[in-house]
Formats: sequence, C-alpha cells, structure tokens
Amino acid sequence: MLQPCGVPTTYTKNESGTPARILFGAALRRARLELKMSQEELAFRAGLNRTYIGHVERGEKNISIGNMEHLAHAVGMPLWQMIRPPEPADGS
Repeated sequence: MLQPCGVPTTYTKNESGTPARILFGAALRRARLELKMSQEELAFRAGLNRTYIGHVERGEKNISIGNMEHLAHAVGMPLWQMIRPPEPADGS
C-alpha cells in the first residue's frame, strides 16, 4: 500500500528479514578480523572514532551511507557486498 506521496506504508527489510545495518556490521567485523585489523586501525583508516566502529559492528548504530562507504573502502570490499543477505543454506 502506498501513502499519497507514493511511499510504501510498510517497509520490507530484505529477503532475509535482517536489517541492513545488522548485515553490514557483521560483514564489517568478519572483514576486519580476516585482515587482522584492530577496531582502532579500522577507525583510523576510515576517519571515524574507534568506539563508533564497535557500535556499528554490533548493529547498535544507524549508520549513514557515507560512513558505510568509508568503512567498506577501509576493508577493501564493495559496499553492496556488505549488505547483501546471506545465501540460503542448501538443504541437501
């Protein structure tokens, strides 16, 4: 259903039902750990505060697209890949 301005009245998070900030935070943490990078180093590379990184990784902050871009670049991943829902597990 649409509001008079054409905006949906309901919001679908994504196919998995997981908010993008949660997907992004989990992907950021995985990428940072794979790179053996501390939160402090990631914050420095992205130009952000270290405590902010922890909040983002835990999905506690509504992060701006600009900050998502900075963090994705800092870990060398495309942003779209960091908010993509996980592939469904194959039942076989």
